Amino acid sequence: MSSVADSAHASPGDSRFAVRRMTQPDVATALEWAASEGWNPGLDDARAFFAADPHGFFVGTWDGAPIGCVSAIAYGDAFGFIGLYIVRPEWRGKGFGMHLWNAGMAYLGARNIGLDGVLAQQPNYRKSGFVLAYRNVRYEGVACTSDEAADGIAIADASGVPFERMLDYDTHMFAFPRAAFLRAWLAPNREHGRACVALDDDGHSVRGLAAIRRCGTGHKIGPLFADDLPTARALYRALVAGVPGERVFLDVPESNPAALALAVEHDMQSVFETARMYTHAAPDVPLARVFGVTTFELG
Repeated sequence: MSSVADSAHASPGDSRFAVRRMTQPDVATALEWAASEGWNPGLDDARAFFAADPHGFFVGTWDGAPIGCVSAIAYGDAFGFIGLYIVRPEWRGKGFGMHLWNAGMAYLGARNIGLDGVLAQQPNYRKSGFVLAYRNVRYEGVACTSDEAADGIAIADASGVPFERMLDYDTHMFAFPRAAFLRAWLAPNREHGRACVALDDDGHSVRGLAAIRRCGTGHKIGPLFADDLPTARALYRALVAGVPGERVFLDVPESNPAALALAVEHDMQSVFETARMYTHAAPDVPLARVFGVTTFELG
């Protein structure tokens, strides 16, 4: 087992250090680390995260024991997303993180790569070729029920909507298909979450998609995709109605004024910001319809 004593004079050049791909249990361990960092992941995120790209999670080990990690999710041949970048506190400042970072970046290769990083780390990400696109703002509030009408918008449980319709809508909003991830993320048997779909008047066309999941603290909503503010509002209220009085979090692109308005009208407060950055031009995402980012770890 690794220890603080081991880390005192450790270096990445030592044969006791290695980088390998994670298993799903490794991802669960990484999410426990993320929780200890205050990132507040969902209680059952590991399965859906791993489904997104089973080859895209890397763990650094010392004598076989995990000491750091990074995720590098490939969405097809054109796009990837870096996240879950953690080195355990006692192993920091020795170069292990850079080896993990390089492993993730090498795996994603020439793809356009995105990330959500803390604002203070922007200069470091620029050194790796990332350019700021916009900021995402995390809002926190308390779930409350509402007696207001939903403007005639039909909200259905995701389990009752054909998956291909939801995938088509999500692909347009995210700009790249992520079928394996979405199937796990919206699964009706997900123990700590729920997903809803807003349908058009014909009851067939999707006009919004949203999910909520329980985290170590409260609940996170993501994604929250909608054609307009009334639809986003109806989806938001449908989701929080199931967790009245509990804390909820919504990660909003700062460049979408309607999304900011949704957060404000529900008495949510800004608590955290990230820098969304890309190595190439920002993907053609309709940000005016993104009311909530899916996750900061996977995009």
